[in-house]
Amino acid sequence: MSKKHKIAVFASGQGTNFDVIASAAKAGEIPAEVVLMVCDKPQAKVCDIATRHGIDSFIFSAKDYTSKAEYERAIVERCRLAGVELICLAGYMKIVGEELLNAFRGEIINIHPSLLPAFAGAKAIEQAMEYGVKVYGATIHYVDETLDGGKIIAQRAVEYDGSNIEELTEMIHAIEHKLYIETIKKILE
Repeated sequence: MSKKHKIAVFASGQGTNFDVIASAAKAGEIPAEVVLMVCDKPQAKVCDIATRHGIDSFIFSAKDYTSKAEYERAIVERCRLAGVELICLAGYMKIVGEELLNAFRGEIINIHPSLLPAFAGAKAIEQAMEYGVKVYGATIHYVDETLDGGKIIAQRAVEYDGSNIEELTEMIHAIEHKLYIETIKKILE
């Protein structure tokens, strides 16, 4: 049996990508164990999903810390204690700062719901729809100091010519879920 790498998943919301990653790890689809879920929103649905999976969580509110550096030092400490080798951002809505980047440089990946470098930042699907594109998609990239600008690892496109944001979001989530698992597996193997 191949080595199981220890990963942390950071999320801020519904937790669909977190759920897919945790399920894939449990099913042996990726050579990993999700050892930590980090969330900056105590009421987020992802917190309940982590509990359901029996995964240790570090749930915090930024306002409880004096600075970004302070809460990131706490995150780094929890990741180090858990033996984390790879951090997967999955809808984590905080910009990763210097403390995390310095501790895990080259070991943090993010999934973004656009074909980067187009439509970086928040509300990427809405930005793309407003612009009128016909090809949407998802990108997985390494995290660096730039906003959604790190080296691209993988991308997948989907064509859509409608105007229903919910329908399009579901289509993008479907490709994100498959692409993230394939990419994590590739990185860890």
